[in-house]
Amino acid sequence: MTTHPNRRAVLAGAAALMIPAVARAQSSSGAMRMRVSFDDQQVTYQLFDNPTTRDLVSMLPAELEIRDFSTNEKIVHLPRRLDEGGFEAFHDETPGDLCYFLGWGNLALFHDDYTFRDDLIRLGHIEGDVAPLLHKGTYPVRIEML
Repeated sequence: MTTHPNRRAVLAGAAALMIPAVARAQSSSGAMRMRVSFDDQQVTYQLFDNPTTRDLVSMLPAELEIRDFSTNEKIVHLPRRLDEGGFEAFHDETPGDLCYFLGWGNLALFHDDYTFRDDLIRLGHIEGDVAPLLHKGTYPVRIEML
């Protein structure tokens, strides 16, 4: 089979155009990282590559609101629901997980123990300490890719 140089160049160009914006959000190590900033507090998440995470990344940067919910998490309501294709059961829940709650369509930023439920999609895990998430209150929040 003969491959034409021009065809190869056209195919390579077309493939480059199809690379999603998510790829541009990856660091030099290939990992996607997201920063959440509110009231002089800041946390960074290492994101997992799944359809739900990619959909979240497509709407960033975003200026929203973060607030306490229950005793173990902060939540952020999103402007729209995310793609639910990232669902995968997990059983290694830990404080610092970032999840998408299917019931309300919000982000759940866990700072304490929680139990997996079939209405959570895990999007990533915090880099460092959860202490900033313990800062009580409701605040404007900026969520952006690094």
